[in-house]
Amino acid sequence: MQDTIAKYPLEPLRPVLELLADGEMHSGESLGEALGVSRAAVWKQIQKLEQYGLQLESIKGRGYRMPGGLDLLCAKKINSTLDDKAEALLRELILFDEVDSTNAQLLSLMEEGSGHAIAILSERQSAGRGRRGRRWISPYASGISLSVGWEFNGGVQCLEGLSLAVGVAIARALNRFSVPDIRLKWPNDVWCRGRKLAGVLLELKGDLTDRCAVVIGIGLNSGLRDSCASAIDQPWADLQQVKPGIPRNQLAAALLTELLPVLDSYTELGFGAYRDAWMQLDQFAGREVTLQAGNQTWKGVAAGVSRGGALILNMDGELRHFHGGEISLRGQL
Repeated sequence: MQDTIAKYPLEPLRPVLELLADGEMHSGESLGEALGVSRAAVWKQIQKLEQYGLQLESIKGRGYRMPGGLDLLCAKKINSTLDDKAEALLRELILFDEVDSTNAQLLSLMEEGSGHAIAILSERQSAGRGRRGRRWISPYASGISLSVGWEFNGGVQCLEGLSLAVGVAIARALNRFSVPDIRLKWPNDVWCRGRKLAGVLLELKGDLTDRCAVVIGIGLNSGLRDSCASAIDQPWADLQQVKPGIPRNQLAAALLTELLPVLDSYTELGFGAYRDAWMQLDQFAGREVTLQAGNQTWKGVAAGVSRGGALILNMDGELRHFHGGEISLRGQL
């Protein structure tokens, strides 16, 4: 497996970030010596970091500090934590400092015939996307912005329920750290204590009847700063508030460890292998819910999911199946 640190807009600032990541006070002189630049050049780099929403503290005569420090992504730490099977399945791991969208970058690579499995992680996304075109908030060095690319034979029909199976993999990864109260919301959200903790976005390229590439995007909230959290337009949960102290590199490795074997065997096993696990974590099981698609609305009681991943809605004794797409699900008050 290859591992790559890709160069992107913040890459020239990475050395000073790594020095400040410990949360301790560093004088301008010591930073300049470590970086091989003048104190004036250090000050200019500090100014640029503030433009990315990073909280910096400057004390005259003492230097600079990043309160609380930063938990930066590191390819070596992630690779060392993968289990043997995941390590064998992962062909390349790419880390970005900043990117428009990890999904968009990976879709471009998959179009070039880069094969599978490729994983991209980014410290920050400037144009991260969620389901139904929503913006995904991902400030620098917080949370997880992960995309994994995989090629499947057999066309799109063999991928039924895949987003739900990915949800099961995320739940299992979080269970490795004993994160409490994890639930799944159809078709592709992970909830914690009644609020959204993570989301899944699947995008496909290629021949949808034969060989196609799938990019699985995962966004997970962890350590969101107040200035960024205010932009989120729905109830949300933060991993660091629920279970503080989980290192981002270990979390990324756990997600890959659980997800890659799912992708490797999915053509053979399908969603049927994960259906029971999904239903055990169903946030809305047995509850009255509302489905909406455009101007259409359906109300009923959530009755689980089919072996193909369709939501089953009990509408006055009639069981109706609804597939993903642009359908939204809400619990009735």
